[in-house]
Amino acid sequence: MKTINKVLLQKLLFFVLAIFCISPFASSPVALALGIAFTIIIGNPYEQYLHKYIHLLLQISIVGLGFGLKLDEALQAGKEGITLTVMSISTVMILGYFLGKLLKLEKPLSYLISVGTAICGGSAIAAVSPIIKPSTKQISLALAVVFTLNSVALFIYPALGHLLHMTQEQFGLWCAIGIHDTSSVVGAANKYGDIALKTATTVKLSRALWIIPMSLLTMVFFKTKGAKVKIPWFIGYFIAAIILNTYFPVFDGFSKVATVAAKSGLNLTLFFIGTTISVQTLKTISWKPLFLAIVLWVTVSVGSLLFILK
Repeated sequence: MKTINKVLLQKLLFFVLAIFCISPFASSPVALALGIAFTIIIGNPYEQYLHKYIHLLLQISIVGLGFGLKLDEALQAGKEGITLTVMSISTVMILGYFLGKLLKLEKPLSYLISVGTAICGGSAIAAVSPIIKPSTKQISLALAVVFTLNSVALFIYPALGHLLHMTQEQFGLWCAIGIHDTSSVVGAANKYGDIALKTATTVKLSRALWIIPMSLLTMVFFKTKGAKVKIPWFIGYFIAAIILNTYFPVFDGFSKVATVAAKSGLNLTLFFIGTTISVQTLKTISWKPLFLAIVLWVTVSVGSLLFILK
């Protein structure tokens, strides 16, 4: 009976916190922090079911944010970020290769961490995993490292942005380059301001398209035959939302509602992500992959920051 009551309490509190996270009173960092605290203190009764819904909810939220953008804004942001994107991806992949060798890490694990840092976190790791065929443990470890650093970034980036008096455009660009996963990029930018959110979302999604050439290069690098390239189709819907919002005034009312709903959906996504970070997950992280991930992250964060502020 006590066990049943405990599970019921866990589920009830889970839904109460989820409802709070989609309310106007919650912010992205608060939603993530509540998810982490909930799992560590109480335990997540839905942990095994959430992963497939996290990616779907994030994609729907991203498409919704597209209704808050105009095409000229998106093109300008994408143009500003392309140089940094190419430089950062190249730097991270090269540094990750040599540092992984120096640390004597398994090749698939160091590659997963490098790709996750270079492009878009868990999505990039999921895209190249079927190609390089790592072990389940290596995938889990890479995801654990990336999501842990993502969580840290969501809290420290806005604070550093304000400390350095960055403009919203500068901060949005920095988020898109320096933070791994799209969820934390959009969450940090949303905390900073609407203009930062627009810049970060556009640049990050144009960066996410690099999953396609990276997957093709991975096939060559690992000499994999017959593997399928995973294409992030939801980015096409994001672009379609921008076009509708730009050229069809009839969508103006819907666009406002969609943007607000998308921000709430993003907060809920971050709450879900937070609930997947448990003490057991953190214990699986050994020092070598963590050291590799931190060096890559600091390199791309500091390098892109210096480039943006020059």
